[in-house]
Amino acid sequence: MSAAGIPAGYRAAARLQLQEAAIDLDEQLDAAKRRFNGRFGFGQPRHVAAYRGFADTRGVELMGRVLADPPHTGPQEGDAWWDNLLDTYRRFASDEVPDQALKLRFRDVEMEVRTDHEGYYHAAFDTHATPSDTPWDNAIVSLADGTLATPQPVLQVSPTAAFGIISDIDDTVLQSSIVDWKTAAQLAFLHNARTRKPLDGVAALYQALQRGADGTGRHPLFYVSSSPWNLYDLLEDFMELNAIPCGPIFLRDLGLEPGKFIKGQGHGHKLEKAIALIERFPALKWVLLGDSGQADAELYAEAAHAFPDRIAAIYIRDVDPELDSPLDRGVDGHIERVSGTSVPMLRARDSHAIAEHAAQLGLVGAGDLAGIDREIGRDRQRPSLAEAATEGAIEGDPDAP
Repeated sequence: MSAAGIPAGYRAAARLQLQEAAIDLDEQLDAAKRRFNGRFGFGQPRHVAAYRGFADTRGVELMGRVLADPPHTGPQEGDAWWDNLLDTYRRFASDEVPDQALKLRFRDVEMEVRTDHEGYYHAAFDTHATPSDTPWDNAIVSLADGTLATPQPVLQVSPTAAFGIISDIDDTVLQSSIVDWKTAAQLAFLHNARTRKPLDGVAALYQALQRGADGTGRHPLFYVSSSPWNLYDLLEDFMELNAIPCGPIFLRDLGLEPGKFIKGQGHGHKLEKAIALIERFPALKWVLLGDSGQADAELYAEAAHAFPDRIAAIYIRDVDPELDSPLDRGVDGHIERVSGTSVPMLRARDSHAIAEHAAQLGLVGAGDLAGIDREIGRDRQRPSLAEAATEGAIEGDPDAP
């Protein structure tokens, strides 16, 4: 009997059994690895990857990972494609340290936690203090004995902020060409944070949103993505190198558990994180930014229906603005779904279109448009996405023309 002749229920049960067997095997391999490392002294903590956290009057939330690998040194000017490929391999071959005791400190409050089986730690605790006047502060995370002390940046969410921003990353901030798998693969594996290209004008646009029409510069910015946590350092370096305002980044854990399986479909975790942020900061309205290449329009439309009074605007970047494509029609269908709410939702061809609409809503200053247009012009002078991918693929090849 062919696969097409097997009832869907049996196929689903078979997939579930296969996944459960894979999870069981993965757990057994992890246990054997821990026993081996414990016996021979391998797998000792060498690096605390302290991801950006956030705090407000309710407390602080921190997350990170303890690894037995040394930290990445960051992209170098002379890195060739093979250097980038090796760095990519190292990121995904990372050696986590499970069940590691840690000590976290933020201001005058300490907390002890242990890493989970993937080496991650999570903590949320009350600091009994209001955010400071500066946008950023530092927590300190260390091993329980005080070694490997590492600063952990903490975004101070101001109680006076009128709105927050939640943004996707791939093809919303960072050019990834998700709809062209060959180019996407070359960019992902053969390039680094110095050679990847942002969307035209995105840095000036996000600076304007963060600053707001009132010019306070205290509107918190959060990033959500389906990319794995293994790429966190690359994304952080990329944003710093391109003057894109930094903020906490929420990525996806690759694993075999339900919701993490590497071949699992969907981007629902982005909606879950967006909803968690909306509920976590009940006084804020939100600007949501995504792109038409993935499921962002559908996810954000669901958020608009769930929180119609909390969403200030939704912007979906058109990944193929020169074409009338099925992707466009899909986004437009979700815009129609949202039209019955009070939430404005726009499919935008570029940063100028987003900024112009945001200025009409009072989210950015009208005077910001000229600066955004100037940056769009400068960004368009950079090599195109295809040129960047091709350059990365042939760089250093003596047989290249």
